Amino acid sequence: MADLLENQTLGINEPEFSVSEISNAIKRLIENEFAYVRIRGEIGRVSLPRSGHVYLDLKDEKSVLAGVIWKGVADKLITKPEEGMEVIARGRVTTFGGQSKYQIVIDDLRPAGVGALMAMLEKRKKQFQAEGIFNSEHKMSLPYLPELIGVVTSPSGAVIKDILHRLTDRFPRKVVLWPVSVQGENCAKEVSRAIDGFNSLAKQNPLISPDLIIVARGGGSIEDLWSFNEELVVRSAFKSKIPLISAIGHETDTTLLDYVADVRAPTPSAAAEMAVPVRHELLSSLDTNEARLSRALSEILSRRSQRLSDFSRSLPRVFILLEGPTQRLDSMSIRLPSSLTSSVRFKKSKLYEISTGIKAASLLMRLQNKQSKFDLQAKQLTSLFSFLIDLKKQNLNSYFSRIEGLSLKRDIRREHRNLGELWLRLKKFHLVKFKELELKLQSLDRLRETLGYRQTLDRGYTVIRSGDSIITNKTKALRLTDLDIEFRDGKLSVTKAEV
Repeated sequence: MADLLENQTLGINEPEFSVSEISNAIKRLIENEFAYVRIRGEIGRVSLPRSGHVYLDLKDEKSVLAGVIWKGVADKLITKPEEGMEVIARGRVTTFGGQSKYQIVIDDLRPAGVGALMAMLEKRKKQFQAEGIFNSEHKMSLPYLPELIGVVTSPSGAVIKDILHRLTDRFPRKVVLWPVSVQGENCAKEVSRAIDGFNSLAKQNPLISPDLIIVARGGGSIEDLWSFNEELVVRSAFKSKIPLISAIGHETDTTLLDYVADVRAPTPSAAAEMAVPVRHELLSSLDTNEARLSRALSEILSRRSQRLSDFSRSLPRVFILLEGPTQRLDSMSIRLPSSLTSSVRFKKSKLYEISTGIKAASLLMRLQNKQSKFDLQAKQLTSLFSFLIDLKKQNLNSYFSRIEGLSLKRDIRREHRNLGELWLRLKKFHLVKFKELELKLQSLDRLRETLGYRQTLDRGYTVIRSGDSIITNKTKALRLTDLDIEFRDGKLSVTKAEV
């Protein structure tokens, strides 16, 4: 090593070294001098080959230093390297003999202060805005009353307790917790995996998939909340087919997850309030709507009945329509015999005038022939008129029956059908409402049994009574002579001497 560094006089006896020997000597020199360093600079070019390693440049105003992050370290980094990011890199300086260059092998990479984080946050925000990920048309409406709520948070923190407490106060719902780390190097991966996992449940078995997802965490610094700015989390939230509420930090804390979520809540407790309505207000609204619906149906039935009655009164009476035709028919039937008689007399007189110039015998014969024909025609005519009169009467009676019943009965049948349909719909609606109320009553009864004092007795507690009074303190118990102690499996009566 000393031979290589000393400025020896060149001569014919100068030592000869191979390229590898020189390269290894330089490598040992640099590694001994810079065993472990912290370097501040701006990330330039970033290369991500398929091997999983990361190659980048660290630069300032005058110089550029090559850097490499091996795959095992790159997978554990909290902050992923991005071009233009100002960072502090920690590692060891070494050389790469294959290209005759020196480089830093990075073991840890962090943004250089809050300013660098804010600059990187603003850069990512602009990138996602350009892609349209934050646009309002991609956001979904929250379900009014979700059956199952998925919560992504730490199982040991106060956040899950706050959410469960608010849900219990407003409207108890089923909650499934997907436990994750809420900060650190594994946080972003676990949160992304939780969101994707809930969505995969919706595809595999919709019956056990949540209707709503809440991603929650308490307050903290920008470094503590940084995992919720990672691209992995933002992409998973954007792809989610289940509505998502972001409840990260306090009201003043803002992450990229808040922009991509369907709804942003200022706190985890506020997220629980957004997820469900107030049960008592909902029950009151349902009762009000039920009463309004009943009144509306009653009014509709009343108006339909009144309309049917008014319509029936506006129809003319059938006998009034037939008064004129009936009277004309009677008048014609009365005038017909007299008209026939007058016609016969006129014919006879004409015959008498003509017969005066004819011999009595032939006239009598012709007269008899004419008389017989006339009598025959009179009988035929009388029969024909009787048939026509009967036919007209039948037609009038048929017309009368149709006018009287057909139209009116058709309208009445139609209105009866409408009333029947309204009655069936009303009956079906009330059956459904009664069933829902019965299920709610059963649920409340089960809750009453669960919260009853006998459940407490099953856990080893007792109830001490004196008569009908419950004894709750030692002083009062000492003053009494007879006590009844109730256990899970029965009661025990004791006296003061036995105590």
